[in-house]
Amino acid sequence: MTAADVALAAAQGLTRLAVRRRVTVALFSTGDEVVEPGASRRPCAIYDANRYLLVALLENLGARVTDLGILPDRPEALRPALLAAAGDHDLVLTSGGVSTGEADYVRATVEQAGRLVFWRVAIKPGRPVAMGVLPGRTVGKRAAFVGLPGNPGAVFVTFARVVRPLLLRLAGATPRPLLALPVRAAFSYRKKRGRREYVRVSLQRADDGIVEATKFPQDGAGVITSLTETDGLVELDEDMTAIKHGETVGFLSYAALTA
Repeated sequence: MTAADVALAAAQGLTRLAVRRRVTVALFSTGDEVVEPGASRRPCAIYDANRYLLVALLENLGARVTDLGILPDRPEALRPALLAAAGDHDLVLTSGGVSTGEADYVRATVEQAGRLVFWRVAIKPGRPVAMGVLPGRTVGKRAAFVGLPGNPGAVFVTFARVVRPLLLRLAGATPRPLLALPVRAAFSYRKKRGRREYVRVSLQRADDGIVEATKFPQDGAGVITSLTETDGLVELDEDMTAIKHGETVGFLSYAALTA
């Protein structure tokens, strides 16, 4: 409910409204190379940024989050942790472990413990995203599962395009289609046909008064400043193969993607 929804209810003299309970989400990061911020960081290890990004995104959408920390890259640890989380939550959300590396066990564990609905989608960044269903503790009780990639840029995109609509559905809401606003591209770009791509951009007004989108100089999905120093995403559909400087493109603001 927005502030305007509350005002509308009050304007009609209502003092009580029927609502659904908050969606409960169990959140893990995975990876032997991932360590908690503030802990001693060994060579080749990385601090866990994804969990903190996801907690903020989930709470902004009204979810009740249980932060279950970092899981190691071991199937014998993943399976009981995922099943226990599914028993007490509506959604189990992980980051990392769903690609094709030797230590990426999350997808296989979900396939064995529950049911995998899909794995990999034709988007960039965020191709190795997985969705499935895990059994609950009682007969007929199930929890949704989403496994996000390991890079923060890909985590953000897949959260916005996969987790957000799922979370709204679980909460009883009907997600409204996102409306991409037309802006002028201040960059050129090439992409593969058959894949939807999201380009991180910042906006500024050109001398002629038109709003322009400038591409962040680094494409890597692990570059967190590509999120902090930009305003949103330019969405390029599957049929596009190139953008020329000066063409009109569709822009999705971070505010629209996370509300």
